[in-house]
Amino acid sequence: MAIVRVDPFREFATLQDRVNRLFGNVYLRDEDVNGPSTWTPPVDIYETDGRDLVIKAELPDMTREEIEVTVANDTLTLRGERKRSTDVKEDQFRRVERQYGAFSRSFSLPTTVDASRVTAEYKNGVLTVKLPFREDAKPRTITVNVAA
Repeated sequence: MAIVRVDPFREFATLQDRVNRLFGNVYLRDEDVNGPSTWTPPVDIYETDGRDLVIKAELPDMTREEIEVTVANDTLTLRGERKRSTDVKEDQFRRVERQYGAFSRSFSLPTTVDASRVTAEYKNGVLTVKLPFREDAKPRTITVNVAA
């Protein structure tokens, strides 16, 4: 039987995200769509079998140069700006549902992460940041000696 980790606050985070989306779009009118906006790229955060912490962020239609990843004071920050394509003129749009503009997301890192070995890769519109755990934070097996 597999051990399942329970996060009692996960449902609260999901609820908060839904409420933020609801109230964030309530006052949006059609004429506001073409104005400047901010957006928050969605992320997945998980731990690998190799004991790395991984953050994957969806950043479609961006280049590597438009994305900034920094680690300072046990905080990982993702920053950038997604700009609307200049291929289509503003008066040609019938509907704009995708969000554009600057974004910034920060994540507090656990003390077990080795900030000096953080790596980032951007491929197919997904930014993958690997945060390896420190060697001393990884579990180790202790041999138990039997006393006679």
